[in-house]
Amino acid sequence: MENIELIDIWKQQNAKIEKTLAINQLLLKEVTHNKAKDSMRSLIKLKTTGIIAFIIYLTLLGYILVYAFANYSSALNYFIISIAAITLINIKGFTDYIKHLYLANNINYNGSIMEIQQQLYRIQLSIINHSKIMCLQFPFFTTFYLSNTWFPQNMDAWYIILQVVVTGSFAYLSYWLYKMNTPENLNKKWFRNLIAGSGGKSVGKALEFYKEMEAFEKENA
Repeated sequence: MENIELIDIWKQQNAKIEKTLAINQLLLKEVTHNKAKDSMRSLIKLKTTGIIAFIIYLTLLGYILVYAFANYSSALNYFIISIAAITLINIKGFTDYIKHLYLANNINYNGSIMEIQQQLYRIQLSIINHSKIMCLQFPFFTTFYLSNTWFPQNMDAWYIILQVVVTGSFAYLSYWLYKMNTPENLNKKWFRNLIAGSGGKSVGKALEFYKEMEAFEKENA
């Protein structure tokens, strides 16, 4: 009889422990969702502000291009090509921000942890690709002020060399950053800082919350 009573007591205690773990898991899930939502709200705010900034910036670039074409002369070739390249790259950046905002607003927090992580990874990868493309505009900021009326024929050799070195350096920097913008570099602090301004930090935090939750569930499986 004592053994039966002990088994019953053990079953009751075990049921209480399982119930407590289940409650703790639900509470942890709720807390994790709330933390992730707060982090993603920061991303949504950033993208909304960025979209407004892009609209203003692209409107300005568009006006400049229209003015340049309306008053076209061969002296403006460097300027037009440079500004056109910057504009096209920023149009891509603008569409990326709209995509990020859409994805962030449509995360299904009622799904499984794996499903939520997949949605977050998709946003993270899109942010990395966005940063990769935006880097390509750097060299054009070193050429828009040039004019074939004085460059290179009327310039001293030292200035031509300086211009080539500066533009070449920015071109190499763009190429290097383009190659380095990969998910494999997320373990590097400098890369996380690089994409932080595009929302990488917010997504990274949300993913960390779910990794902690995933680890907790594995420990208590």
